[in-house]
Amino acid sequence: MAAVLGVTLGVIILLIIVAGVALWRADIPYAKLEAKYARPTSKFIDLPSGVHMHYRDDGDPAKPVVMLVHGYGDSFLTWEPWIERLSPDFHVITIDLPGHGLTRAPAGYAPSADAFADEVDALAGKLGLPPFAIVGNSMGGGVAWQVASRYPARVSALVLVDAAGWPASTLTKPPLAFRILQSPTGIFYLKHFETRPITGPALKADVVHKDLITPGFVDRWVEVQRAPGHRDILMGMRPGEHSVATEAVLSKIAAPTLVLHGDQDVIIQPEAGRKFAAAIPGAKLITYPDAGHLPQLDVPDRSASDVAAFLKSVEASAAKEPA
Repeated sequence: MAAVLGVTLGVIILLIIVAGVALWRADIPYAKLEAKYARPTSKFIDLPSGVHMHYRDDGDPAKPVVMLVHGYGDSFLTWEPWIERLSPDFHVITIDLPGHGLTRAPAGYAPSADAFADEVDALAGKLGLPPFAIVGNSMGGGVAWQVASRYPARVSALVLVDAAGWPASTLTKPPLAFRILQSPTGIFYLKHFETRPITGPALKADVVHKDLITPGFVDRWVEVQRAPGHRDILMGMRPGEHSVATEAVLSKIAAPTLVLHGDQDVIIQPEAGRKFAAAIPGAKLITYPDAGHLPQLDVPDRSASDVAAFLKSVEASAAKEPA
């Protein structure tokens, strides 16, 4: 009996080892990721922090600038429907934050909303951008309102898309990945093993139209997170905790503001959108009954059209002001 138990235990251990080896995922070199995912309009720039930032530069440089900022674990790729729709009328700059997409960060980079806002300011300075409209989704929304608050001279308009910032209680149904991040064992798993089984369902929870989340969409989401250093930064963050909104801070934002929110967002409650609109002076709120956490994917035509109309109205109002 002991011999049988010993063999059985040995087989179990061997299976665990084999499964671990099969699921282990190493970094993917930046050169390989850039060759696969960079676009013809992709550019790179070195910032004072040591960040080698990737951004897309689309549209006419002579037209008003719109900067798009993605959410946690995401990249510039989520904005492609809007880039296509906004480029004819705007100069569209789409960035990858440190730890995301094709942007490289130095070893030991400490991620935070303040740090990310500083990177946006540094990028704008190096590119010589005039005051621009900043648009942020989810965590990127938290970065966007931080930029509008901390660097008001940079911002001509603010658009918050299912933005982060209110307390974590706004998470109505925390994704499995967020729950896994609460334990050291979970963090180890996310840093070292195959995450497609978690990522696919999590992304489908973000949208109403599940067919948007194709195997290719999941592949690119997972693969860019395996860029060297990305997982250290991502695991060093706690979604929803890095950027805390208060009425005192938001009430000082002077930029014209549009708040967009999907009514079926299971990550951040629609109530959060209403709170942003109430706290920021003069803010306008638009909700989408058939959109989730990513309206730029669920309802790209309507959401991009609403943003374009808002920004054109801001531009027209500014043109009427006395010099």
